[in-house]
Amino acid sequence: MLDQEKPSTSGEQRIDATFRNGSVTAVGIILGFSLGFLSQWAANPIAWSAVDLIAAAPIITGIGLQGKAFADLLSTRSLILANYDRARRIFLIGLGLVAAGVAVAILLDILGLGPRTLAPR
Repeated sequence: MLDQEKPSTSGEQRIDATFRNGSVTAVGIILGFSLGFLSQWAANPIAWSAVDLIAAAPIITGIGLQGKAFADLLSTRSLILANYDRARRIFLIGLGLVAAGVAVAILLDILGLGPRTLAPR
């Protein structure tokens, strides 16, 4: 929602703080799930191998981007539409990387690569 009632002194379009607050909540929850997944995966007693880094790298990078977006959205500067849109794009890229990393981890398990495997031995 654009805040048409209160034009910015610099002429920049702004979003309503209530709308931004919902985004902060959603990003925070998804970031928490992403961190929880990585934490559970890392705590698994099965040893890590080099092939696990293929899945871990996009997950860790994606979580970093989600955290950056979360921090950006917590800033009052995120009420400026351009800043909000940038944070949203960063978050969506991070979310995509986490999803890709999880998909790669599942694929590695299915294919039986590495010590963490779902394939019958």
